[in-house]
Amino acid sequence: MQKQILVAGGGIGGLAAALAAEIAGWEVRLFERAPAFSEVGAGVQIGPNVVRRLQAWGLHRELQAVAAFPDRLQVRSAVSGGELAALPLGASVIARYGAAYATIHRADLHALLLNAVKHRPTVHLNLDQSVEHHQQGDGVVTVRLKDGTLVEGDALIGADGLRSGTRARLLGETATRSSGHLAYRAVVRQADLPQALRTQQVTAWLGPRLHVVQYPLRRGELMNVVAIRHGEAPADLDHWDHAANAGDLESALSQTCAPLQELIRAVPSVSGGWRLWPLSDRPPVRGPQEMAQGLVALLGDAAHPMRPYLAQGAGMAIEDAAELQRALSMHDLEVDLRLRRYALNRWQRNARVQERSRRNGRIFHATGFVRFGRDMSLRLLGERLLDVPWLYRGDGAGVSQL
Repeated sequence: MQKQILVAGGGIGGLAAALAAEIAGWEVRLFERAPAFSEVGAGVQIGPNVVRRLQAWGLHRELQAVAAFPDRLQVRSAVSGGELAALPLGASVIARYGAAYATIHRADLHALLLNAVKHRPTVHLNLDQSVEHHQQGDGVVTVRLKDGTLVEGDALIGADGLRSGTRARLLGETATRSSGHLAYRAVVRQADLPQALRTQQVTAWLGPRLHVVQYPLRRGELMNVVAIRHGEAPADLDHWDHAANAGDLESALSQTCAPLQELIRAVPSVSGGWRLWPLSDRPPVRGPQEMAQGLVALLGDAAHPMRPYLAQGAGMAIEDAAELQRALSMHDLEVDLRLRRYALNRWQRNARVQERSRRNGRIFHATGFVRFGRDMSLRLLGERLLDVPWLYRGDGAGVSQL
């Protein structure tokens, strides 16, 4: 009899998990709390480690149709405007790592994965249904939905995000921690910008206690801009007047160079303005027990939320799904051992990416002598510092011992 997996959450991680499980030969029942599938946010960078996985799932053409493929990554001083270092992307990355470096709108990545699963006969997508409780025993996991319905399955994947209910039930309630950083995000049509402000490359502007990243989306038609600065979030973000964000951000960047200030001032005039997102995370994963216990496993932000300074949040969720596919395909193992294999092969890589992301944030926002040393190192070492072979060469799969 075909085994059935239950997936809590219909975001990028949940849909990737559903696709991976179906490919592994499982029937999938996915439960999304929202009444319709949608994805908020802005841009996502996906390195060759992630692009290779999408290609392996047969999504190469779909990715080509909606993504942008920058040919260069540059780092500039937010104070002087001068270039500190650069890394060729495009064909150079394909030659080194076997896949491209892509940038994509979150909504386009979500739609790409949704289209890949919604017509598969053994994937059942359930909207306006949240998993309110789960329990496991006797080789079965049972979930209770918000309408009281009980559903049984052979395994449960918690892909329900930063404030995951599955995680809370599995590991106990623990609050996320504030990073003390605020992200201002916007997407603009490049055609609406002056020619000098348009870009087809990734640019990171590094300044004291702040940085800004810009890159193309949707075949280059759009540009994603995210500015991150130190600061505490408003007490009631749900009722925050986002019209005030432009003034706050311009004030925070008042000591930066003229080209960067020109970009920041142009964004509100050609878009819906800046949306404010306080950044939160959790400590790095401490062991496989934090990613799977028995018949329940966590995936993506539910397992390892991370800061965006290595551009791998969505990527690690997709890598998780790829390892889940490998584990679920081990039909000679009991299900709990398959999920333990998944966790064993993922937790250390996720922890490393979490920690490296935190470290990058400190480097990006450095002040004083540390900032001076950072800029000097970038000028001297350039590509060696910007390239990340340990990250881009693989997808974290390894040989685990059970």
